[in-house]
Amino acid sequence: MTKKGVSPLASNLDRRDFLRLTGATALALATKSSAGAAPKPGDAERPNILLFITDQQHIDTVSAGGCPYLKTPALDQLAKSGASFHLSYTANPVCSPARSSMLTGRTSCETGVYVNGKPVRDTIPNLGQWLGNQAGYEAVYAGKWHLPATYTSKIPGFRVLHTGIMGQGNLCDRAASLACEAFLRRRQADAPFLMVASFMQPHDICEWLRLNITVPEAPHFPELADVLPPLPENFRFDPAEPGVVKRHRSDEPQKGNWTKEHWRYYRWSYYRHVEQVDGEIGRVMQALRDTGQDANTLVLFTSDHGEGLAHHQMVRKSTPYDEASKVPMIVACPGRVPAGKIDATHLVSGLDVMPTLCDYAGIAPPENMRGRSLKPLLEGTETDWHDCIVTEHNSDRGRLVRTARYKYVTYVDDPVDQLFDMQADSGETKNLATHRQYAKAVAEHRKLLKDWESQLEVAPNVPASTAAWWREFEVEKKTA
Repeated sequence: MTKKGVSPLASNLDRRDFLRLTGATALALATKSSAGAAPKPGDAERPNILLFITDQQHIDTVSAGGCPYLKTPALDQLAKSGASFHLSYTANPVCSPARSSMLTGRTSCETGVYVNGKPVRDTIPNLGQWLGNQAGYEAVYAGKWHLPATYTSKIPGFRVLHTGIMGQGNLCDRAASLACEAFLRRRQADAPFLMVASFMQPHDICEWLRLNITVPEAPHFPELADVLPPLPENFRFDPAEPGVVKRHRSDEPQKGNWTKEHWRYYRWSYYRHVEQVDGEIGRVMQALRDTGQDANTLVLFTSDHGEGLAHHQMVRKSTPYDEASKVPMIVACPGRVPAGKIDATHLVSGLDVMPTLCDYAGIAPPENMRGRSLKPLLEGTETDWHDCIVTEHNSDRGRLVRTARYKYVTYVDDPVDQLFDMQADSGETKNLATHRQYAKAVAEHRKLLKDWESQLEVAPNVPASTAAWWREFEVEKKTA
């Protein structure tokens, strides 16, 4: 539990409501410019903050991390200069819900963004509102927002650097990176900045799928035959799946009509989309270095959710398998985060982004954070850590519980649960939930889920059938 703080929502509320929620002191702070809004800690202790968010990026898509099928020089350099987390999970494997959690530190059923296109409830401050009002950060935003509008000129707590170009990432992302570059090269403010650079790629793989799903024959580029990536080891899967997971696979457009060459060509194409966004990240990082601001800037790179990438014969998002539910997480800050650090032990979540950035800004986060600051892990300080993390699947009424050894998956009104031994079966190919010898592990994870759900403040707009079920989660749920 974090210390209680004021809620900086002046941009969304009139004066009377703001006074009611936060008091006159917070109002006085909020009416000042973002460059000098709050009493500031020592500038040397407050780094600039640059948050990169990509869309639909598989965790194993950084060439420095060992992926041989693509080249990502910008992300490679970032990974070599900072820390990479290998057990990093999204808070929800869907765009808007994941982003709401990342930017508030609250679960998507609490923010009210239980499906795409919903706004964050106005009683919960976002990162820009909080760092601007509490720590005097100049908060700017470029690229995809999706809470609710995909692109918008008005984001609470942020100055929007450009209003966006509707369309695919190969158009939108260039505009976003150019806007970020211009800001970095021209800024002269004394206050530290918080910049969110939110890119669409590699989400364009969805458009690629739409264009290629009905091709009855092999791909039209035989010259690529020798460079197509192989199928993943877990291309085959355990059919003992919840009905929701099976429906996600059957609803996908390829519907079993693809040959193995189709699948390999899809993987090859996805990696090209990742390379595109790496170039845009590189543009922003180069501007940061050219202006000398890299020496005092914390950079955090992550994604909203992953991509099926042919694992379990899945594409896109929305499933509990690691390919859709894990996301890259890299943090770099010169002099504070050791270069080349790899953390393959600690479970981290998109819910940890908000408290981490508040910690480095030298302020307490808003109350009721569901994540924790990564700073102790990054800087080698001893700390208690998550016993488990929970990923929500609100639109499907499901939950994923990940502990050090196991992953447990359950859905409302579905008799089939999943339990995977992630140490012995990292590819999630053997569902152990029905095995008698794992009954204790299943029960323990149900108890962890019940305890987690009991602390949440579910938003009023979340459908009652979903909210009520999670509030009354029964550990006695029978395993088929």
